[in-house]
Amino acid sequence: MKLERQQISFQQLQEKLNHALAKTPNKTSDTRVGLLTSITGGEIATLMLSPKDGTAELMVTALEHNKFPSLSTRHAQFHWFERALFDFFGIVPEGHPRFKHLLLHDQYPQDFFPLRKIALPDDFKNHLARRYEYLEVKGEGVYELPVGPIHAGVIEPGHFRFSCFGETIVNLEIRLGWVHRGVEKRLTEVPWQKAHFVAEAAASDTALANAFAHAIAIESILDIAVTERAEYLRTIALEIERLAVHIIDVGGIGTDIGLLGVSSAMGRLRGKALGLADLLSGSRFLRGFIFPGGVRPVSERKLSEIKAGVIALKKDLTPVIQILSENQMATERMKDIGKLSKSLAHEFGMVGIIGKACGLECDTRQQFKQGKYPELAPQTVLESGGDILARTAVRIGEIWSSLDTIEKLVDACPHGEEKVALPDKLPANATGLGIVEATRGELIHLIFTDEEGKICRYAIKDPSFDNWTAISIAIRDNLIADFPLCNKSMALSYSGNDL
Repeated sequence: MKLERQQISFQQLQEKLNHALAKTPNKTSDTRVGLLTSITGGEIATLMLSPKDGTAELMVTALEHNKFPSLSTRHAQFHWFERALFDFFGIVPEGHPRFKHLLLHDQYPQDFFPLRKIALPDDFKNHLARRYEYLEVKGEGVYELPVGPIHAGVIEPGHFRFSCFGETIVNLEIRLGWVHRGVEKRLTEVPWQKAHFVAEAAASDTALANAFAHAIAIESILDIAVTERAEYLRTIALEIERLAVHIIDVGGIGTDIGLLGVSSAMGRLRGKALGLADLLSGSRFLRGFIFPGGVRPVSERKLSEIKAGVIALKKDLTPVIQILSENQMATERMKDIGKLSKSLAHEFGMVGIIGKACGLECDTRQQFKQGKYPELAPQTVLESGGDILARTAVRIGEIWSSLDTIEKLVDACPHGEEKVALPDKLPANATGLGIVEATRGELIHLIFTDEEGKICRYAIKDPSFDNWTAISIAIRDNLIADFPLCNKSMALSYSGNDL
């Protein structure tokens, strides 16, 4: 979607946000925060999404003295965005309730702000120490339990600092950034025709969704439309990726509960889902399939094989999922554990599985153009419990939904060309937006070009960036032993967050 940069004052921004994000006890706002970032460091850029009508609004606010009154004090959705703004641009959110570094760790120089393009004010003083200070919970019998960043399992690095009273978790603070790779900066350095290779590497298990969002953003800048066949094939690929990730995550739930038969079976069936990806794209992780202008060619024989694979996978999944769903021990292990209320999920801007499990209708397939969505979008899978059981039920519901959707899309996929020609240059001073419902939820790619038509700022918001706070909230007053299962039920991305 092509966006116009709307220049407004900070007071106008506050008024717009207060109006757009207002809610009553019985009704939440129809508008949500998509992204808060900067282009050069001399302004803040606020992306607001209106899912009800599938539109977006980009508001750019010039800064005075490199600071602004924190928006987090009134709108909790901004709290990590503002910390990231300081890490990467040196912009100070004055009055932030928990102001500290987010992704850049102690070894970086004190005044290192890697995405800033203009000089800092002469009077700028960075009073925020590089040393990270964890929240200390005091009281007789309270102790700290540090876990990570290196874990016993083969997972990415993240540090979890538990404050506990006995076996009960009083507070959890999560520190990430261990796999920060400078992805956004690199996307401004490579030729834009090759940038999709970097974009899809932001998070390997959502490579297709990142490539898809990147392609939509570039195509919106160029004001071009891809062919109808490409739209269908992109949508099929998106659902195959969702299917594979949900299968292995449900298997992970089986592992942490102790149903190893479910775990091993789902691991094997994930392999079959990845086989569908290989049939479609030649890559089990769908790498290199989507690019601006279209997709790689797919034969009708391959589509027929994919449909046959979907039918077989439905049959194989049914008894395994039934074992998990009908197991009383599993149900009791998940029910009312790691619970998140609908009001807090809305207030902190949770998306994807976590939001849907709390009853929030936050599926961008229903609202924003991405392939054949929202035209052929499946019904959103919703639960109301907000606990591990509800999140698992949403995942299982989306497995069946993706299988049905792939089958329908394959049947309806038209013949024709799979790509269109692109110009050599991007237009100057343009803005492009790509929104995709990735496996974990709302994924955003926001691109700005400069006077020469080169990408000068590339911002990515992985759904995990919205959702990591959910674990800290949901695990409070639960037992330490519940954390692995709660963490697995959310299955967030470290690398997608760290970028």
